[in-house]
Amino acid sequence: MNCPYCRREGTRMETHAHLWDGHPDQVRTFRDEAKGTLKFALDCPFCDEGMERVANPRGREEDFLTEFRREIALVAFDLLLYHFQASHAEQVGLPPIPDEPATEGGLP
Repeated sequence: MNCPYCRREGTRMETHAHLWDGHPDQVRTFRDEAKGTLKFALDCPFCDEGMERVANPRGREEDFLTEFRREIALVAFDLLLYHFQASHAEQVGLPPIPDEPATEGGLP
């Protein structure tokens, strides 16, 4: 697998760790003042699909985003790697997810 930001090669696990070590600034963390939640966001470097998720549903702990920055980023990068395999496998050197054969009745 290749890093989508610098093309470094490695296994999926190595790439996951490398994303934090080499590209932590790709994950944005912020407080959604309107909803009172703490969130993280990460854009896909290959398409317009990005992700934004709640990092702490209670949102009460002021230092949560700073204290758990690494863990939040690793979750974001993990979601991004799943997105790559589903939508951009060839671009990052992964095999595509195989189509499931249809079963009786046409359902996968």
